[in-house]
Amino acid sequence: MKNRILVIEDDIDISDLICMNLEAAGYEADPVYEGDQAESRLLEGGRYDLALLDLMLPGKDGFSLIEPLKKQDIPVICLTARADVLSKVQGLKMGAEDYMVKPFEVLELLVRMEKVLERTGKRKNELTCRGLTVDLKRHTVYEDGKEVHLKPTEYKLLTVFLQNRNIMLGRETLLDLVWGEEFYGETRTVDVHVAKLRRKLKTCGNIVTIPKGGYLFEDDGV
Repeated sequence: MKNRILVIEDDIDISDLICMNLEAAGYEADPVYEGDQAESRLLEGGRYDLALLDLMLPGKDGFSLIEPLKKQDIPVICLTARADVLSKVQGLKMGAEDYMVKPFEVLELLVRMEKVLERTGKRKNELTCRGLTVDLKRHTVYEDGKEVHLKPTEYKLLTVFLQNRNIMLGRETLLDLVWGEEFYGETRTVDVHVAKLRRKLKTCGNIVTIPKGGYLFEDDGV
């Protein structure tokens, strides 16, 4: 089962871009374009794991939606053009879990979403792709029903790819996400571990090398 994300954004082009990237990364995205429409969706009992909330909306503004979202136990990330400190402080004080200013990088948004879902206990316990299943709670990996033993770094690298499907990840980015910002090794380390994943898991044949870029986990089945 996928995490279900409510995208509250009045700019249709931005909303389409966000939803496209969320769905490519393995989420279910549900867009609404007005504050009143978002409130109606909540009153109808819509269940969501996270809301991405623009603050400047037709009808009810984003600030007025934070409380009803929190009452339904839906974590909120403010995603807005309002870059002033007062707006940020107001949003966070009202209960938003995070605050991002447009324009934003999709990868940063996905990483922040994953952190919020994990912190609030909303993250689904499984990642799946074709015959591959990763149990995030038990840290186990199965392919075609058989358990495949991965070393801790291999496991972490696999989860990063599955959580960021169809997005190009540079080697430096992968080093930061998997090994941490304090790691001072060479980017060749990434290549070695990607090769190990490809040998151990046939699904990791979907990891495509991007010349002079990095890697991309292709998944046209999400």
